[in-house]
Amino acid sequence: MRKVSLLAVAIVLSLLAVVPTFAQDTQPTIADIVVQSASAETPEFATLLAAVQAADPAVLEALSNADGDPLTVFAPTDAAFAAVQEALGEEAFNAVLADPAALTNILLYHVVPGAVKSADVVGLLEAAGEDGQVTVKTLQGQHIDISQDEAGDIYIDDAKLNLEMVDIEASNGVIHVIDSVMMPETRTIADIVVESAGMTDAPEFTTLLTAVQAADPAVLETLSNPDAVLTVFAPTDAAFAALPADTLNAALADQAMLTNILLYHVHVSEAMGDMAAAPVAYADVAAALTADGAPAEGITVPTALEGQSLTISLDEDGNPVINGSVKIVVHDIDAANGIIHVIDAVLLPPM
Repeated sequence: MRKVSLLAVAIVLSLLAVVPTFAQDTQPTIADIVVQSASAETPEFATLLAAVQAADPAVLEALSNADGDPLTVFAPTDAAFAAVQEALGEEAFNAVLADPAALTNILLYHVVPGAVKSADVVGLLEAAGEDGQVTVKTLQGQHIDISQDEAGDIYIDDAKLNLEMVDIEASNGVIHVIDSVMMPETRTIADIVVESAGMTDAPEFTTLLTAVQAADPAVLETLSNPDAVLTVFAPTDAAFAALPADTLNAALADQAMLTNILLYHVHVSEAMGDMAAAPVAYADVAAALTADGAPAEGITVPTALEGQSLTISLDEDGNPVINGSVKIVVHDIDAANGIIHVIDAVLLPPM
């Protein structure tokens, strides 16, 4: 794969056509740059500005705060918004613009904490390897995937990074321009399990879906609740198949036992004080396990099965494992109501 050293090159001159010149002694905020570009002779961010102004005022405040924590904004152009308008239809597009909550959700999905420069992106991708990608948490709470194709193009989810419009520096962060609008996940965990089980090419959750449908209806209601904040450790079909046949059949035939097993795979997050509830992200777990003073026995995560918890620790290779041996094979699958981590074995609650 060709390395994109171009990203590390300063291209300030190419940005002058988009961002008007500011006084040398005053560095603009991200909001300033968006406003000035929207009114330039060749505007790039007119629709983005309209969206920011129509969203929750907290969005504009964050982008305007020169003294706040630095931010990275992946900014869709007017052409990117026009493509969404054409795909959705004018009525549906205007409905989104008229919905501050939905609009705020979309905009915050384009913002990452910290000033992530292009050179940082290059370094992360190089560390990820030839076929790797980088997962980054957004202010919206869900994750975006940064990847690189064989031609050297960088993608943020499915949005292509404009390599001639990166590292637009502001007093409170940096802007990178992308060619399409990124949409956060709107499906619930239940939706994702149902759709994955129905895939004919490589179904992963067929048995999990069967189990959820056979359990107490409260399980499906929980996974379908759009207002919940859940972390689900989801066993694959192969994980269920690895169970002894008599154990699996007994569980499927006993609704109470099955319900307990499924709830043992679910963590329900709750808000604490002024902090919003958040699902258990893989990076947060890894950080907690490798921090100075981290308990050698691992960390505990309470489950939806009352009185029970999971223990997450590091294996001999330094990878997080659950209850001593269960591996997380795919992590941070975002849903509208939480996160799914795919695991390679079924977790059985203590008797």
